[in-house]
Amino acid sequence: MSDKKICCAIYTRKSTEDGLEQEFNSLQAQREACESYIKSQKHENWQLLPNEYDDGGYSGGNIERPALKRLLQDVQNGLVDIIVVYKIDRLTRSLMDFSKIVEVLDKHNASFVSITQHFNTTTSMGRLTLNMLLSFAQFEREVTGERIRDKISASKKKGMWMGGKPPLGYYRKDKKIYPDEEKAKLVTSIFQKYVVLKSTTLLKDWLAEQGHNISVGHLNCILRNKAYIGLVGHKGTWYQGEHQDIIPTELFEQVQNVMADNRINRQHYDPKKSLLSGKLYDDKGNAMSPSWSTGCSGKTYRYYVSQAIIRKEPSKLGKIGKVSLPQLENFIDSWFERFLHDKTKLYQYIQRFEVSKQKKLFKLLFSYTITRDKEKVLIKHIKLKPNEVEITLHAEQIVELFNAIYENREMRQLKTEELKTENAYTEPYHISTIANGEKIIVGQFIEPKKRPNAELIKILNQAYTWHQDILDGKTTQEIANRDKVCVQYVRRILNLSFLSPKIVRAILNGTQPADCTLKKLLSIKFSNWQEQEQIFYK
Repeated sequence: MSDKKICCAIYTRKSTEDGLEQEFNSLQAQREACESYIKSQKHENWQLLPNEYDDGGYSGGNIERPALKRLLQDVQNGLVDIIVVYKIDRLTRSLMDFSKIVEVLDKHNASFVSITQHFNTTTSMGRLTLNMLLSFAQFEREVTGERIRDKISASKKKGMWMGGKPPLGYYRKDKKIYPDEEKAKLVTSIFQKYVVLKSTTLLKDWLAEQGHNISVGHLNCILRNKAYIGLVGHKGTWYQGEHQDIIPTELFEQVQNVMADNRINRQHYDPKKSLLSGKLYDDKGNAMSPSWSTGCSGKTYRYYVSQAIIRKEPSKLGKIGKVSLPQLENFIDSWFERFLHDKTKLYQYIQRFEVSKQKKLFKLLFSYTITRDKEKVLIKHIKLKPNEVEITLHAEQIVELFNAIYENREMRQLKTEELKTENAYTEPYHISTIANGEKIIVGQFIEPKKRPNAELIKILNQAYTWHQDILDGKTTQEIANRDKVCVQYVRRILNLSFLSPKIVRAILNGTQPADCTLKKLLSIKFSNWQEQEQIFYK
């Protein structure tokens, strides 16, 4: 018998909180049985850990349980050798979750024992039997769910209110809902005022003046809820309910017509279709959301608006509050067009490609036009600063785009866990203020004052030419002999072909710092582009 102690942890679970207040509850009964089993295995050096892992009031249908998460973390930390449970379904009722748990146990040389079913996951037979048992447990759970759903459906068809929080204007009593006189008046005034104002935002402000704080989202739910005309809904179908209506059908239909007109007006301004929806931030990190407004002439204006304005938090608002949506999105289109034709920017993404593939790809990119759908996939986020726009891209997704173009196929959208590298690019902009400072638009691209250095540009061209020679199979000695220079000089200049694209672009555009010399460039020996740029602009 080995002298090694086998550390055992007991896990208990109960689906509901009913009875947990009792002096001896279900969780304690499970624990007591498991403790006795562990004591019976004393000859195998089983030892009970003092930590308790109890989940009271948690379903076995998922693994979002605090005690279970704590237990699995202790397994990963090497503190637990065996998990002991009363029955398998105490641990999980889901085959998918069970496979995840077993994977964690296998990876950390731990096992799992059910004391009433005598299974051990360290054996293949144990796994097979457990899978069969869990299949039946999951089947039973799904059948029970179907029965409950069928009962709810049948009850709602009869007009019965099947629980849940009653809508504003009703109160619940004896499993039914009844109109609350005061709150019913408020609901009626909400419907009547909306017909006049035709805007939930204006309606929200009006209600705030009356002392009622109701969000726009909640107002939309109220105005669409057919429960107010005496109906009960189930999966998109409405039935005559047992409860009394609050709103006349004519008023409800009038409200729906106004809302339908509003939807038609904004139909082609669907926020989800906006290029930067969920990806744009202002200079203080506030998300910027698509919005629109209609001028006196009836013309519609579209913007990206900071959440600090929407939430009415002026203290959190940066210098960029509202920006013209079409102008900003057109700029992003233009930026991507320049980006996909800039070899200095693209080289880092294709440097591992074969030379023949690189050449063909550059030819394909020359006539390639990127769509906004692809732009949205490539963008991680964009930050709008007072004097520049910072565009951060997913590097792995760019490589996938290039492979798709080369192979003449559709680009795949990679999973989040595959997107490990991000590259940021900044572009200076002229930003002008309109009216009283609220509306800010992105203007034309500003070219910095240029100081082209022909000698540096010539040397950079030489570095990239020699780099291509190396890729073609030539040695540094052959290059030196051909161009009548020393080998050491070739090797030093070759290092410049690994400069940051931002540095190369600045030199080619003539926007490099005034103190930029060949000596300074050759002193930059860091492979990390960010460190190179820090020295370059120091």
